Amino acid sequence: MGLKGAETRARLLDATQELIEGGGYFGAGLNQVIAASGAPRGSLYFHFPGGKEELVGESVRRAGQEIGATMGELAEATSSVEEFVAGVLDWLGDRLEQSGWRKGCPVATVALETAATSDPLQEICSEVYTGWESALRELLTGREDADDLAVTILALAEGALLLARAHRSREPLRRVGRQIAALLR
Repeated sequence: MGLKGAETRARLLDATQELIEGGGYFGAGLNQVIAASGAPRGSLYFHFPGGKEELVGESVRRAGQEIGATMGELAEATSSVEEFVAGVLDWLGDRLEQSGWRKGCPVATVALETAATSDPLQEICSEVYTGWESALRELLTGREDADDLAVTILALAEGALLLARAHRSREPLRRVGRQIAALLR
């Protein structure tokens, strides 16, 4: 694929990610993706012959990798798990607030809307969450409860994002951050 093709594909994925984060799977119609990306309709089917399901799946996978990379950077820049979790929650809060409370988790909405009806999307959402759990588990190495804590931290962060978005307030993220710190002590 040439540079122009790669740029078009990236624009389609960027537009899809923006739309699904703001309105979920059903809020990201193909006409909206085409309009938001500026790409011709034929490019969508060229790059994503599986249609919307493939496009959304790749967008979720890509968003998961981006958040995973940010988590990796924060892990390297912090000296404790508590500091890492606080940094992640703060970054997610910044992202959410700066987007006008539209950008919560790029995986959660798609998982909630499609996990029961689309095996490929369910598998991609599961893959992303498993990757994030693994990253958390690595930070908790040496703890007997690392598996349980990794899932607990992820679930608390996801719930806090949902509540922060619903309330248009960072307070749920702060409160969950304090409880996670207490769990880690």
